[in-house]
Amino acid sequence: MNTKTSQPIPGGEGCLVGALRIPVKIVALLVVLPVRVVWDLLAALGRLLYRHVIAPVLTHVVQPVLRALGWLVVTLVKLLFVWPWLGLWRYVLRPVGSWLYLHLLAPAGRLLYVYLLRPLALLTWRYVLVPTGRALIRLAEAAHRYLLLPLYRYVLTPLGKALAWAWRVAGIITGALWRALKWSGRVLIGWPATQVYRYVLTPAGHLVRAVWRPVRDTVRQVRAEVRRALFGTPPVEPARSRARTLGSTTAAGNTPAPEISLHERQG
Repeated sequence: MNTKTSQPIPGGEGCLVGALRIPVKIVALLVVLPVRVVWDLLAALGRLLYRHVIAPVLTHVVQPVLRALGWLVVTLVKLLFVWPWLGLWRYVLRPVGSWLYLHLLAPAGRLLYVYLLRPLALLTWRYVLVPTGRALIRLAEAAHRYLLLPLYRYVLTPLGKALAWAWRVAGIITGALWRALKWSGRVLIGWPATQVYRYVLTPAGHLVRAVWRPVRDTVRQVRAEVRRALFGTPPVEPARSRARTLGSTTAAGNTPAPEISLHERQG
């Protein structure tokens, strides 16, 4: 029994596609293949012609001919447009220009300078510039003599002296005002303040210190008696009570209390 099963046509092609494929292949074999063969033959023939015929012709015939034509065109252009003008400039215009400059323009320029420009410059210098300069100098001298000098002598100098005098007077007045203010400050503020400090504040401070000492001693004694009445033990003087009193060199109180805590005495 044959176990091989028939496989389906790839891509789901049917009978119509299979029937059309055969004529297409026949047309391709009869038309396309000959055309491709002819094309390949023509291409190979073209390469052979270019390599063995066209390239040598271009290299050995066409390029020399073109170079010769280019040289001929350049030579014709030079003959028609360059060399005539160059020859005209070299052999006609430059010699003629040199001759004209040496024999016509230079002598004409010298004659023009000698007989026209130089006399005109001398006339201008003598009759225009020199009188104008002298007039300006005289005008400056007149302005200095009749304007600037009187202005300096009769206006600026008195004004400067007046300003200097006013400056000195202002300095004197300012110094006097400053001394008056200093004296007023000493009399109205410094001296009363000194007297108040000397005769009021200092005695009041001594009085307060003298009153404060007995009051402080009394308060310390009352505090010690209160402690003794409450705890039945000698009072312990705190550390600040041993501080020096105001203006004295000994500790406050007559006899310092022993520094023994209440817990140690009860034990």
